[in-house]
Amino acid sequence: MKTARSTLLLGVAAIPAIAVLAAAPARAQEASAQGATAQSGTDTADESGDAITVTGTRITIPNGFDNPNPVVSVTAATIEQSGRTNITEFLSQSPALLGSRRAIDSAGSNLPNGQLTGVNLLNLRNLGTARTLVLVDGRRHVAGYPGTASVDTNTIPTDLIESVDVLTGGVSAIYGADGVSGVVNFIMKKDFEGLRIRGQNTISQRGDAGEKFLAATAGTNFDDGKGNITLAYEFNKTDRFSQRKRLNYGKTGPTWSFVRNPADGAPGSTRDDPNVPDRVLMNNLRWADSSMGGAIDIDFDGVPDYTGEGNPYDLGTYVPGTAFTVGGDSTPRDSYYGDYTPFLRRHIVNVMGHYEVSPALNFYAEAKYVRSKAYTFAQPTYDFYTELFADNYYLNERFGANAPDGALVSRDNFDFGIRRSELNRELWRTVVGANGELSSHLKYDASFVFGQSTQRATASGDRILDRYSAALDAVSDGNGGVTCRINLPGQTEIMGNSFGSPFYSGAPLTFQPGQCVPLNVLGNGSPSPEALAFILATHTDYARLRQYVGSASISGDTGGFFELPGGPIGFAVGLEYRKESSLQIPSYYTQNGFLADSAQATIDGGSYDVKEAYAEIRLPILLDAPLAHELSLGGALRVSDYSTVGTNTAWNVNGTYAPIADVSFRGTYSVSVRAPNITELFAGTSGGYEFITDPCGPERIAEGKAPRQANCTAALTAAGLTPQQIIDFNPADDQTSPQNSSLLGTQGGNPNLSEEKAKTWTAGVVLRPSFLKGFTLSADWYNIRISKAINYSTAQDIVDLCYDQPTLQNQYCSLITRSGTTGYINGFSVVPQNVASYKTAGLDLNLQYRLEASPAVGSFLFSLVGNYLNKLEFVPSLGAVAQNELDSSAYPAPKFSATFDLTWIKGPFSLNYGINWWDKTRRVTREQQAANPDYLPSQYIWYKEKWEHELYASYNVDDRFTIYGGVNNLFDTKPDVGAVAYPISAVGRSFFMGVKANVF
Repeated sequence: MKTARSTLLLGVAAIPAIAVLAAAPARAQEASAQGATAQSGTDTADESGDAITVTGTRITIPNGFDNPNPVVSVTAATIEQSGRTNITEFLSQSPALLGSRRAIDSAGSNLPNGQLTGVNLLNLRNLGTARTLVLVDGRRHVAGYPGTASVDTNTIPTDLIESVDVLTGGVSAIYGADGVSGVVNFIMKKDFEGLRIRGQNTISQRGDAGEKFLAATAGTNFDDGKGNITLAYEFNKTDRFSQRKRLNYGKTGPTWSFVRNPADGAPGSTRDDPNVPDRVLMNNLRWADSSMGGAIDIDFDGVPDYTGEGNPYDLGTYVPGTAFTVGGDSTPRDSYYGDYTPFLRRHIVNVMGHYEVSPALNFYAEAKYVRSKAYTFAQPTYDFYTELFADNYYLNERFGANAPDGALVSRDNFDFGIRRSELNRELWRTVVGANGELSSHLKYDASFVFGQSTQRATASGDRILDRYSAALDAVSDGNGGVTCRINLPGQTEIMGNSFGSPFYSGAPLTFQPGQCVPLNVLGNGSPSPEALAFILATHTDYARLRQYVGSASISGDTGGFFELPGGPIGFAVGLEYRKESSLQIPSYYTQNGFLADSAQATIDGGSYDVKEAYAEIRLPILLDAPLAHELSLGGALRVSDYSTVGTNTAWNVNGTYAPIADVSFRGTYSVSVRAPNITELFAGTSGGYEFITDPCGPERIAEGKAPRQANCTAALTAAGLTPQQIIDFNPADDQTSPQNSSLLGTQGGNPNLSEEKAKTWTAGVVLRPSFLKGFTLSADWYNIRISKAINYSTAQDIVDLCYDQPTLQNQYCSLITRSGTTGYINGFSVVPQNVASYKTAGLDLNLQYRLEASPAVGSFLFSLVGNYLNKLEFVPSLGAVAQNELDSSAYPAPKFSATFDLTWIKGPFSLNYGINWWDKTRRVTREQQAANPDYLPSQYIWYKEKWEHELYASYNVDDRFTIYGGVNNLFDTKPDVGAVAYPISAVGRSFFMGVKANVF
């Protein structure tokens, strides 16, 4: 690869501001009154209207009491209004879920591996997808990524969602492990009767980034309403959106980028002028000394002399400290990076049913089948300084006597075909169970969940290394034709050589002598189809994930025999058994290490099970008393016995207090756990590519701790560099260094991991003044601290920590190696450890107001959801300094973020105007700015604020038929200067139109 992820600043497709997530502050008796329109929560009243069931507790909350948990909720109506049919793209607009894995993170050059193609994962509070528990109707769901518990939200049918609840804070005591940062609970529609059809089409103003959506739901009651069966089908297709569609899109990336200023000395050097910016905005950048048809070096000085077509090579103007030139014959940088978003097509079929034998016995069942396909194009393969020998047939044909010693070729192999990743998935999930009322104060629920996902990740365009080296070594067959050297009589070994790319020498591994097809790489389009078929592989990795969950619970209250002044004591107790397994089988080529462009990997598999018991209690101390309109306390305890990490305990306490009906206070404190997942525990040693910006480079020295300078000198000396070589050491100037060309290292699991622990507290106030009907304001402070966090340190973390310790005798330096020739880092190894920690804190603000003006004017709904991020700190490893991630653009983690909606409803017509906004975020980190205050021109140190305006309108033609449409990114706002799809999507203005029909 030719670009580090850190240089691709991520953005997301535009999400309409009407996708507002509102808090659930309303009391039980107000839930049905506010309903979905006010979006006060998804607290669902039972048929008697006396109590509600909410996310975050298994106890039914009595009428008149507040929910102590700060649940954030969104309704089905709001999801439809947004125009978004990808639920993660919709939810990621919430301040709590800004860092979720969106489509842009699962496509093109941002794709970490094929099993993540098109996968969307939720990330609550920027604490990681592994720490966000995703439930469906309060139950576990099989994962969407091998070796983890992370659910791909693309497997959840959008049109069947009734509401989505988001709860910040540890919920391990209620739902078990994984939810140390919180839970996202999808509440699905049930008891449907009739036939409902919905269709929608989306297209950008520029005619691309299209999307099609179709959903149909049919249901019927039977046996006098005792039973119901519902069948639902959903189809969604999202077009692939290439970065090439937005080249020269204003001054945004990838066409424009900030690179080293040729008019200034290297940062940190004596020639660095503090009054001149170290980096400036430039375009027409090209990858130095490499071209699509080949950059040919015939005198072996490292500088191209000719193009592959035989013309003198125009070097362009080198940009110091980078791998780029401006102008010339080299490959344009902006055409390199593949897709913004992947192609995605999914079919989802759901069958749901229940039958009530009596109030004491109700059977229910669900079955879901998902079949999806996603694919994306990333980058081409490439060569750096690969040798063509002096007797190479094509070299002599092109250059003759001008290349008597052979040549080096550097090439971006676009004519081989762009590398493609495709993920095909089949997922099954079934739920069977029974529930009922044992008495008016006691009920039960018992269920079994099975889920399985089989996934095939197919990669196309990877080179088979022994075949590639053999095919490059093309020679005369002695009869005026061309063949591979290995095909000649008596030849038994391949001759390959390269000074910057993988090569192979030795006996053939994947073919027999005589089968090789010669390859011509001199000139764009020169490789023959037969040669490409010989050297390229299309290969498939297989993965299977399985989940079994059996649970039984009893809940109720003591109303039949005992009550506190505020009412009966509520309680819930239960047992749960869960087993998770994962198996991942790399392709034949990958397992054997036959590929030039993919690391070798082993078969990974593992499983664990957990037995759990839990209990919850709620004490209604006072109700309608003087200075105590409501006072309640609660708590929960869960004991878990894991087959991997043994026994651990999670618990929480909570309370609510309302001195008067207009004001209430709430708070929670919890201790939660997350057990290591299968990959973290059992992954075998495999290879992986990472980019490494060398901390010993001249521009990085000042960014480290005090020991870095001395440690770097000692390390480079130990590697064998001379004092002059150390003075001249500058990996940023060399495109073959790990800073500019990804480096292969190893990683694996760690069976000695223990569970993570999190301590969370929340405290909030809810205002609903009786003199202002329809108005609710809630403010909740949250504080989360995770210790013993499991972390795969990146190669960058490891090398930085190595040289920032007092001496080189530390655990991090033992994990890296350096070349004795160049001094560059040439190897690394990482394993997960319980060494990281996280801290985050902030304030969630939710305001809702419904104004019923008059029948002639209609009604107005105001909604504001905001967040103030006070702290986001991450310590990647023991001994590391806490990294202040506040204002970081990498997550993103803006200090302030908000969404605002204004909706007008009059009769059958509704109109919504929305704004999505977040504060400016850092383009330059604090460390970079402290080391080099002139890192960038001052106006570019920060990315601009995000402003996104949306418009939606709908009209109910009659009781059965509705048409709707809207505009996302109303003012066609572009990404920031020099940024790739950040802080707003590169799609630009887009339109959607849809219809809904209740056929009967």
